[in-house]
Amino acid sequence: MPEAAAPTSFDLVVLGGGSGGYAAALRAAELGMSVAMVEKDKVGGTCLHRGCIPTKALLHAGEVADTARDGASFGIQTSLDKVDMPAVVAYQQAVVAKLYKGLQGLVKSRRITVIEGTGRLVAPDTVEVDGTRYTGRDVVLASGSYSRSLPGLDIDGQRVITSDHAIALDHVPVSAIVLGGGVIGVEFASAWTSLGVDVTIVEALPRLVPAEDEAVSKMLERAFRRRKIGFRTGVRFAGVEHTDDGVRVSLENGDTLDAELLLVAVGRGPATAGLGYEEAGVRVDRGFVPVDERLRTNLEHVRAVGDIVPGLQLAHRGFGQGIFVAEDIAGLNPAPIDELGIPRVTYCDPEIASMGLTEAQAREEYGAENVATVQYDLAGNGKSQILKTAGFVKLVRRVDGPVIGLHMVGSRMGEQVGEAQLIFNWEALPSEVAALLHAHPTQNEALGEAHMALAGKPLHVH
Repeated sequence: MPEAAAPTSFDLVVLGGGSGGYAAALRAAELGMSVAMVEKDKVGGTCLHRGCIPTKALLHAGEVADTARDGASFGIQTSLDKVDMPAVVAYQQAVVAKLYKGLQGLVKSRRITVIEGTGRLVAPDTVEVDGTRYTGRDVVLASGSYSRSLPGLDIDGQRVITSDHAIALDHVPVSAIVLGGGVIGVEFASAWTSLGVDVTIVEALPRLVPAEDEAVSKMLERAFRRRKIGFRTGVRFAGVEHTDDGVRVSLENGDTLDAELLLVAVGRGPATAGLGYEEAGVRVDRGFVPVDERLRTNLEHVRAVGDIVPGLQLAHRGFGQGIFVAEDIAGLNPAPIDELGIPRVTYCDPEIASMGLTEAQAREEYGAENVATVQYDLAGNGKSQILKTAGFVKLVRRVDGPVIGLHMVGSRMGEQVGEAQLIFNWEALPSEVAALLHAHPTQNEALGEAHMALAGKPLHVH
Protein backbone atom coordinates (compact mmCIF):
# COMPACT_ATOMS: atom_id res chain seq x y z
CA MET A 1 0.00 0.00 0.00
CA PRO A 2 1.26 3.53 -0.72
CA GLU A 3 2.44 5.51 2.30
CA ALA A 4 -0.20 7.88 3.64
CA ALA A 5 0.48 11.55 3.00
CA ALA A 6 1.64 13.53 6.01
CA PRO A 7 -1.15 15.68 7.49
CA THR A 8 -1.20 19.37 6.64
CA SER A 9 -4.25 20.42 8.64
CA PHE A 10 -4.11 20.80 12.44
CA ASP A 11 -5.96 22.27 15.37
CA LEU A 12 -2.91 24.42 16.14
CA VAL A 13 0.10 25.50 14.08
CA VAL A 14 2.96 27.05 16.04
CA LEU A 15 5.54 29.10 14.12
CA GLY A 16 8.73 28.78 16.18
CA GLY A 17 10.02 26.09 18.51
CA GLY A 18 11.66 28.21 21.20
CA SER A 19 10.53 28.63 24.81
CA GLY A 20 7.11 30.12 24.01
CA GLY A 21 6.46 27.99 20.94
CA TYR A 22 7.28 24.59 22.36
CA ALA A 23 5.44 25.36 25.63
CA ALA A 24 2.32 26.19 23.60
CA ALA A 25 2.75 23.02 21.54
CA LEU A 26 3.29 20.73 24.55
CA ARG A 27 0.33 22.10 26.51
CA ALA A 28 -1.98 22.12 23.48
CA ALA A 29 -1.13 18.49 22.71
CA GLU A 30 -1.69 17.61 26.36
CA LEU A 31 -5.16 19.14 26.02
CA GLY A 32 -5.98 16.91 23.07
CA MET A 33 -5.23 19.20 20.12
CA SER A 34 -3.44 18.11 16.97
CA VAL A 35 -0.33 20.30 16.81
CA ALA A 36 2.29 21.20 14.20
CA MET A 37 5.39 23.13 15.27
CA VAL A 38 7.59 24.79 12.65
CA GLU A 39 11.26 25.34 13.56
CA LYS A 40 14.09 26.35 11.22
CA ASP A 41 16.89 25.35 13.60
CA LYS A 42 16.54 23.24 16.75
CA VAL A 43 13.57 22.91 19.08
CA GLY A 44 14.45 24.79 22.26
CA GLY A 45 15.42 27.96 20.43
CA THR A 46 17.81 30.63 21.61
CA CYS A 47 17.39 29.92 25.32
CA LEU A 48 18.46 26.29 25.19
CA HIS A 49 21.05 26.42 22.42
CA ARG A 50 22.57 29.94 22.45
CA GLY A 51 21.24 31.79 25.46
CA CYS A 52 20.10 30.93 28.99
CA ILE A 53 21.58 27.47 29.34
CA PRO A 54 25.05 27.79 27.74
CA THR A 55 25.65 31.25 29.25
CA LYS A 56 24.76 30.04 32.74
CA ALA A 57 27.08 27.05 32.22
CA LEU A 58 29.83 29.53 31.28
CA LEU A 59 29.08 31.55 34.41
CA HIS A 60 29.30 28.41 36.54
CA ALA A 61 32.66 27.54 34.96
CA GLY A 62 33.78 31.04 35.97
CA GLU A 63 32.53 30.45 39.51
CA VAL A 64 34.58 27.25 39.70
CA ALA A 65 37.63 29.20 38.50
CA ASP A 66 37.09 31.82 41.20
CA THR A 67 36.68 29.11 43.84
CA ALA A 68 39.97 27.51 42.80
CA ARG A 69 41.71 30.87 42.76
CA ASP A 70 40.37 31.95 46.15
CA GLY A 71 40.56 28.68 48.09
CA ALA A 72 43.13 30.04 50.52
CA SER A 73 40.59 32.52 51.91
CA PHE A 74 38.63 29.49 53.18
CA GLY A 75 41.74 27.71 54.49
CA ILE A 76 41.96 25.41 51.46
CA GLN A 77 45.22 25.63 49.53
CA THR A 78 44.10 25.61 45.90
CA SER A 79 45.28 27.48 42.86
CA LEU A 80 44.03 28.00 39.32
CA ASP A 81 46.31 26.19 36.89
CA LYS A 82 44.70 27.20 33.60
CA VAL A 83 41.37 27.61 31.84
CA ASP A 84 40.87 24.99 29.12
CA MET A 85 38.36 26.81 26.98
CA PRO A 86 37.63 23.95 24.54
CA ALA A 87 36.80 21.80 27.59
CA VAL A 88 34.55 24.56 28.97
CA VAL A 89 32.71 24.67 25.64
CA ALA A 90 32.42 20.86 25.67
CA TYR A 91 30.91 21.05 29.17
CA GLN A 92 28.40 23.67 27.98
CA GLN A 93 27.49 21.58 24.96
CA ALA A 94 27.05 18.44 27.06
CA VAL A 95 24.53 20.24 29.30
CA VAL A 96 22.66 21.57 26.25
CA ALA A 97 22.71 18.16 24.53
CA LYS A 98 21.20 16.39 27.55
CA LEU A 99 18.40 18.93 27.88
CA TYR A 100 17.81 18.90 24.11
CA LYS A 101 17.48 15.12 24.09
CA GLY A 102 14.94 15.32 26.91
CA LEU A 103 12.95 18.01 25.10
CA GLN A 104 12.92 15.98 21.87
CA GLY A 105 11.56 13.05 23.85
CA LEU A 106 8.80 15.21 25.33
CA VAL A 107 7.78 16.52 21.92
CA LYS A 108 7.73 13.02 20.45
CA SER A 109 5.73 11.60 23.36
CA ARG A 110 3.02 14.24 22.86
CA ARG A 111 2.80 13.32 19.13
CA ILE A 112 3.56 16.85 17.99
CA THR A 113 4.40 17.11 14.28
CA VAL A 114 7.71 18.98 14.02
CA ILE A 115 8.22 20.61 10.63
CA GLU A 116 11.85 21.52 9.95
CA GLY A 117 12.40 24.60 7.83
CA THR A 118 11.73 28.33 7.66
CA GLY A 119 8.03 29.05 8.02
CA ARG A 120 6.18 31.98 6.56
CA LEU A 121 2.68 33.14 7.44
CA VAL A 122 0.81 33.30 4.12
CA ALA A 123 -2.73 33.62 5.50
CA PRO A 124 -4.19 34.07 9.00
CA ASP A 125 -4.61 30.29 9.25
CA THR A 126 -1.72 29.08 7.09
CA VAL A 127 2.05 28.68 7.45
CA GLU A 128 4.12 27.71 4.41
CA VAL A 129 7.36 25.75 4.74
CA ASP A 130 9.42 24.88 1.65
CA GLY A 131 6.39 25.07 -0.62
CA THR A 132 4.05 23.03 1.61
CA ARG A 133 1.17 24.78 3.35
CA TYR A 134 0.01 23.85 6.85
CA THR A 135 -3.30 25.15 8.13
CA GLY A 136 -4.47 25.52 11.70
CA ARG A 137 -7.77 26.38 13.30
CA ASP A 138 -5.52 28.58 15.45
CA VAL A 139 -2.00 29.86 14.84
CA VAL A 140 0.60 30.92 17.40
CA LEU A 141 3.44 33.20 16.30
CA ALA A 142 6.57 32.45 18.35
CA SER A 143 9.49 33.40 16.11
CA GLY A 144 11.73 34.68 18.90
CA SER A 145 14.52 37.23 18.80
CA TYR A 146 18.02 37.96 17.51
CA SER A 147 21.09 39.78 18.85
CA ARG A 148 20.77 43.46 18.02
CA SER A 149 23.55 45.68 16.80
CA LEU A 150 23.81 49.44 16.27
CA PRO A 151 23.54 51.29 12.94
CA GLY A 152 26.86 51.05 11.10
CA LEU A 153 28.28 48.50 13.56
CA ASP A 154 29.03 45.38 11.54
CA ILE A 155 29.33 42.02 13.30
CA ASP A 156 32.18 39.99 11.77
CA GLY A 157 32.01 37.07 14.20
CA GLN A 158 35.76 37.25 14.84
CA ARG A 159 36.68 40.50 16.56
CA VAL A 160 33.26 42.12 16.72
CA ILE A 161 30.92 39.49 18.09
CA THR A 162 27.53 38.86 19.68
CA SER A 163 26.62 36.54 22.54
CA ASP A 164 26.01 33.80 19.94
CA HIS A 165 29.71 33.86 19.07
CA ALA A 166 30.88 34.48 22.63
CA ILE A 167 29.52 31.22 24.04
CA ALA A 168 31.43 29.23 21.42
CA LEU A 169 34.86 30.91 21.81
CA ASP A 170 37.59 28.26 21.85
CA HIS A 171 40.10 30.45 23.66
CA VAL A 172 40.19 32.93 26.52
CA PRO A 173 40.64 36.42 25.07
CA VAL A 174 43.24 38.62 26.73
CA SER A 175 40.84 41.56 26.85
CA ALA A 176 37.33 42.50 25.79
CA ILE A 177 35.11 45.54 25.55
CA VAL A 178 31.46 44.83 26.27
CA LEU A 179 29.08 47.26 24.60
CA GLY A 180 26.01 47.35 26.81
CA GLY A 181 25.66 47.20 30.59
CA GLY A 182 22.32 45.43 30.73
CA VAL A 183 21.67 41.78 31.60
CA ILE A 184 23.65 40.18 28.75
CA GLY A 185 26.55 42.61 29.07
CA VAL A 186 27.11 42.24 32.81
CA GLU A 187 26.72 38.44 32.68
CA PHE A 188 29.45 38.06 30.05
CA ALA A 189 31.64 40.66 31.78
CA SER A 190 31.32 38.67 35.00
CA ALA A 191 32.00 35.25 33.43
CA TRP A 192 34.93 36.47 31.35
CA THR A 193 36.54 38.24 34.32
CA SER A 194 36.34 35.01 36.31
CA LEU A 195 38.09 33.23 33.44
CA GLY A 196 40.90 35.82 33.35
CA VAL A 197 39.79 38.33 30.72
CA ASP A 198 40.46 42.06 31.21
CA VAL A 199 36.96 43.53 30.66
CA THR A 200 35.60 47.05 30.19
CA ILE A 201 31.86 47.69 29.87
CA VAL A 202 30.52 50.69 27.92
CA GLU A 203 26.95 51.71 28.82
CA ALA A 204 25.21 54.79 27.38
CA LEU A 205 22.84 55.18 30.33
CA PRO A 206 24.06 56.57 33.67
CA ARG A 207 24.39 53.21 35.46
CA LEU A 208 24.85 49.49 34.96
CA VAL A 209 21.68 47.35 34.84
CA PRO A 210 19.63 50.54 34.41
CA ALA A 211 16.29 48.68 34.55
CA GLU A 212 16.97 47.60 38.14
CA ASP A 213 16.48 49.56 41.35
CA GLU A 214 19.15 52.24 41.67
CA ALA A 215 20.47 50.75 44.93
CA VAL A 216 21.07 47.45 43.12
CA SER A 217 23.01 49.22 40.37
CA LYS A 218 25.22 50.98 42.92
CA MET A 219 25.92 47.72 44.75
CA LEU A 220 26.78 45.93 41.50
CA GLU A 221 29.12 48.72 40.48
CA ARG A 222 30.93 48.54 43.83
CA ALA A 223 31.28 44.77 43.45
CA PHE A 224 32.55 45.10 39.88
CA ARG A 225 35.15 47.64 40.98
CA ARG A 226 36.38 45.18 43.61
CA ARG A 227 36.59 42.53 40.91
CA LYS A 228 38.53 45.00 38.71
CA ILE A 229 35.84 45.00 36.02
CA GLY A 230 36.12 48.33 34.24
CA PHE A 231 33.02 50.22 33.15
CA ARG A 232 32.22 53.51 31.50
CA THR A 233 28.65 54.70 32.05
CA GLY A 234 26.84 57.69 30.61
CA VAL A 235 28.91 57.64 27.43
CA ARG A 236 27.92 56.54 23.94
CA PHE A 237 29.70 54.33 21.46
CA ALA A 238 30.95 56.21 18.38
CA GLY A 239 32.72 53.59 16.26
CA VAL A 240 35.11 50.65 16.03
CA GLU A 241 38.12 49.91 13.87
CA HIS A 242 40.32 46.85 13.54
CA THR A 243 43.90 47.05 14.79
CA ASP A 244 46.85 44.68 14.59
CA ASP A 245 45.94 43.23 17.99
CA GLY A 246 42.15 43.43 17.90
CA VAL A 247 39.82 46.42 17.96
CA ARG A 248 39.85 50.09 18.92
CA VAL A 249 36.52 51.46 20.14
CA SER A 250 35.92 55.19 20.05
CA LEU A 251 33.42 56.92 22.32
CA GLU A 252 31.45 60.09 21.70
CA ASN A 253 33.44 61.94 24.38
CA GLY A 254 36.61 61.39 22.32
CA ASP A 255 38.09 58.56 24.40
CA THR A 256 39.29 55.32 22.83
CA LEU A 257 39.53 51.80 24.24
CA ASP A 258 41.64 48.94 22.87
CA ALA A 259 40.95 45.23 23.31
CA GLU A 260 41.13 41.88 21.55
CA LEU A 261 37.35 41.65 21.13
CA LEU A 262 34.24 43.80 21.12
CA LEU A 263 31.12 42.04 22.39
CA VAL A 264 27.97 43.79 21.19
CA ALA A 265 25.39 43.28 23.94
CA VAL A 266 22.86 46.02 23.27
CA GLY A 267 19.80 43.79 23.61
CA ARG A 268 17.69 41.53 21.43
CA GLY A 269 15.31 42.45 18.63
CA PRO A 270 12.09 40.68 17.60
CA ALA A 271 12.60 38.17 14.77
CA THR A 272 9.60 39.04 12.60
CA ALA A 273 11.10 40.44 9.36
CA GLY A 274 10.47 38.42 6.22
CA LEU A 275 8.03 36.01 7.85
CA GLY A 276 4.93 37.35 6.09
CA TYR A 277 3.23 38.70 9.21
CA GLU A 278 2.26 42.11 7.85
CA GLU A 279 1.37 40.75 4.41
CA ALA A 280 -1.03 38.32 6.09
CA GLY A 281 -2.63 41.22 8.00
CA VAL A 282 -0.91 40.98 11.39
CA ARG A 283 -0.24 44.39 12.94
CA VAL A 284 3.48 44.88 13.56
CA ASP A 285 4.95 47.86 15.45
CA ARG A 286 8.72 48.42 15.12
CA GLY A 287 9.17 44.71 14.60
CA PHE A 288 7.11 43.65 17.63
CA VAL A 289 3.65 42.09 17.47
CA PRO A 290 1.22 43.97 19.76
CA VAL A 291 -1.29 41.80 21.61
CA ASP A 292 -4.10 42.22 24.14
CA GLU A 293 -3.99 40.76 27.65
CA ARG A 294 -5.03 37.38 26.24
CA LEU A 295 -2.13 37.47 23.76
CA ARG A 296 -4.47 37.90 20.78
CA THR A 297 -3.17 39.80 17.76
CA ASN A 298 -5.47 41.97 15.65
CA LEU A 299 -6.42 38.86 13.65
CA GLU A 300 -8.92 36.36 14.98
CA HIS A 301 -7.37 32.98 15.87
CA VAL A 302 -3.80 34.35 15.63
CA ARG A 303 -1.87 34.65 18.92
CA ALA A 304 1.70 35.76 19.63
CA VAL A 305 4.04 34.76 22.47
CA GLY A 306 7.61 35.26 23.66
CA ASP A 307 10.21 37.78 22.58
CA ILE A 308 8.16 39.16 19.66
CA VAL A 309 5.58 40.45 22.16
CA PRO A 310 6.53 43.82 23.72
CA GLY A 311 7.77 43.42 27.29
CA LEU A 312 10.33 41.38 29.20
CA GLN A 313 12.36 39.07 26.96
CA LEU A 314 12.66 36.12 29.34
CA ALA A 315 12.39 32.41 28.65
CA HIS A 316 10.05 31.78 31.58
CA ARG A 317 7.76 34.54 30.31
CA GLY A 318 7.67 32.66 27.01
CA PHE A 319 6.87 29.38 28.80
CA GLY A 320 4.04 31.03 30.71
CA GLN A 321 2.61 32.72 27.64
CA GLY A 322 2.78 29.50 25.62
CA ILE A 323 0.89 27.58 28.31
CA PHE A 324 -1.61 30.43 28.61
CA VAL A 325 -2.52 30.56 24.91
CA ALA A 326 -2.90 26.78 24.69
CA GLU A 327 -5.27 26.78 27.66
CA ASP A 328 -7.15 29.83 26.39
CA ILE A 329 -7.63 28.28 22.95
CA ALA A 330 -8.87 25.11 24.70
CA GLY A 331 -11.51 27.15 26.54
CA LEU A 332 -10.03 26.85 30.04
CA ASN A 333 -10.17 30.64 30.54
CA PRO A 334 -6.83 31.03 32.39
CA ALA A 335 -6.06 34.27 34.24
CA PRO A 336 -3.99 36.74 32.18
CA ILE A 337 -0.27 36.93 33.01
CA ASP A 338 0.74 39.94 35.11
CA GLU A 339 4.00 41.24 33.64
CA LEU A 340 4.98 42.79 36.97
CA GLY A 341 4.60 39.38 38.59
CA ILE A 342 7.34 37.78 36.48
CA PRO A 343 10.61 37.12 38.36
CA ARG A 344 13.82 38.62 36.96
CA VAL A 345 17.34 37.30 37.58
CA THR A 346 20.72 38.51 36.30
CA TYR A 347 23.31 35.78 36.81
CA CYS A 348 26.48 37.85 37.17
CA ASP A 349 28.54 37.74 40.37
CA PRO A 350 26.96 39.06 42.52
CA GLU A 351 23.59 37.86 41.29
CA ILE A 352 20.60 40.16 41.01
CA ALA A 353 17.03 39.00 41.59
CA SER A 354 13.98 41.24 41.54
CA MET A 355 10.21 41.33 41.55
CA GLY A 356 7.71 44.09 41.01
CA LEU A 357 8.35 47.83 41.23
CA THR A 358 11.60 49.65 41.95
CA GLU A 359 11.48 52.33 44.63
CA ALA A 360 11.42 55.05 41.96
CA GLN A 361 8.56 53.36 40.09
CA ALA A 362 6.58 52.89 43.30
CA ARG A 363 7.01 56.53 44.28
CA GLU A 364 5.89 57.64 40.83
CA GLU A 365 2.83 55.40 40.90
CA TYR A 366 1.67 55.83 44.51
CA GLY A 367 3.38 59.02 45.69
CA ALA A 368 6.48 59.18 47.89
CA GLU A 369 4.43 59.59 51.07
CA ASN A 370 2.65 56.29 50.39
CA VAL A 371 5.80 54.19 49.93
CA ALA A 372 8.08 52.69 52.57
CA THR A 373 11.31 50.73 52.08
CA VAL A 374 13.80 48.72 54.08
CA GLN A 375 17.24 47.43 53.09
CA TYR A 376 18.61 44.41 54.96
CA ASP A 377 22.37 44.01 54.57
CA LEU A 378 23.71 40.50 53.99
CA ALA A 379 26.41 41.31 56.55
CA GLY A 380 23.83 40.21 59.12
CA ASN A 381 23.12 36.91 57.37
CA GLY A 382 25.19 33.96 58.61
CA LYS A 383 25.16 31.89 55.40
CA SER A 384 26.16 34.92 53.32
CA GLN A 385 29.14 35.47 55.60
CA ILE A 386 30.10 31.80 55.21
CA LEU A 387 29.99 32.31 51.44
CA LYS A 388 31.90 35.60 51.77
CA THR A 389 29.36 37.54 49.75
CA ALA A 390 28.15 41.11 50.18
CA GLY A 391 24.79 42.51 49.16
CA PHE A 392 21.31 43.15 50.47
CA VAL A 393 17.59 42.51 50.28
CA LYS A 394 15.56 45.66 49.62
CA LEU A 395 11.79 45.71 50.05
CA VAL A 396 9.33 48.29 48.76
CA ARG A 397 5.83 48.42 50.20
CA ARG A 398 2.77 50.59 50.09
CA VAL A 399 2.31 52.23 53.49
CA ASP A 400 -0.14 50.04 55.43
CA GLY A 401 -0.29 47.82 52.36
CA PRO A 402 1.43 44.89 50.65
CA VAL A 403 4.98 44.45 49.44
CA ILE A 404 5.14 45.75 45.85
CA GLY A 405 8.85 45.37 45.12
CA LEU A 406 11.65 43.00 46.15
CA HIS A 407 15.25 43.59 45.05
CA MET A 408 18.13 41.30 46.03
CA VAL A 409 21.81 41.32 45.20
CA GLY A 410 24.53 38.92 46.35
CA SER A 411 25.94 35.51 45.47
CA ARG A 412 23.18 32.93 44.83
CA MET A 413 20.39 35.42 45.51
CA GLY A 414 18.68 34.32 42.32
CA GLU A 415 17.65 31.19 44.21
CA GLN A 416 15.54 33.35 46.57
CA VAL A 417 13.32 34.73 43.81
CA GLY A 418 10.82 31.88 44.15
CA GLU A 419 9.64 33.04 47.55
CA ALA A 420 9.87 36.65 46.42
CA GLN A 421 7.51 35.80 43.56
CA LEU A 422 4.95 34.34 45.97
CA ILE A 423 5.21 37.34 48.29
CA PHE A 424 4.59 39.77 45.43
CA ASN A 425 1.90 37.83 43.58
CA TRP A 426 -0.07 36.97 46.71
CA GLU A 427 0.10 40.64 47.78
CA ALA A 428 1.55 39.66 51.15
CA LEU A 429 1.84 42.15 53.98
CA PRO A 430 5.28 42.42 55.65
CA SER A 431 3.72 41.18 58.91
CA GLU A 432 2.45 38.04 57.19
CA VAL A 433 5.89 37.13 55.86
CA ALA A 434 7.52 38.09 59.18
CA ALA A 435 5.36 35.47 60.88
CA LEU A 436 6.91 32.69 58.78
CA LEU A 437 10.00 30.86 60.04
CA HIS A 438 12.97 30.80 57.66
CA ALA A 439 15.57 28.05 58.16
CA HIS A 440 18.84 29.02 59.83
CA PRO A 441 21.48 29.38 58.54
CA THR A 442 20.33 30.03 54.99
CA GLN A 443 20.45 32.99 52.66
CA ASN A 444 16.67 32.62 52.51
CA GLU A 445 16.64 34.00 56.05
CA ALA A 446 17.56 37.38 54.60
CA LEU A 447 14.09 37.64 53.07
CA GLY A 448 12.51 36.85 56.43
CA GLU A 449 14.72 39.30 58.30
CA ALA A 450 13.94 42.07 55.80
CA HIS A 451 10.21 41.53 56.24
CA MET A 452 10.58 41.48 60.01
CA ALA A 453 12.36 44.85 59.81
CA LEU A 454 9.68 46.26 57.51
CA ALA A 455 6.98 44.97 59.87
CA GLY A 456 8.59 46.92 62.71
CA LYS A 457 10.19 44.03 64.60
CA PRO A 458 13.77 43.66 63.37
CA LEU A 459 15.91 40.87 64.83
CA HIS A 460 19.48 40.81 63.48
CA VAL A 461 19.43 44.49 62.46
CA HIS A 462 20.89 47.40 64.39
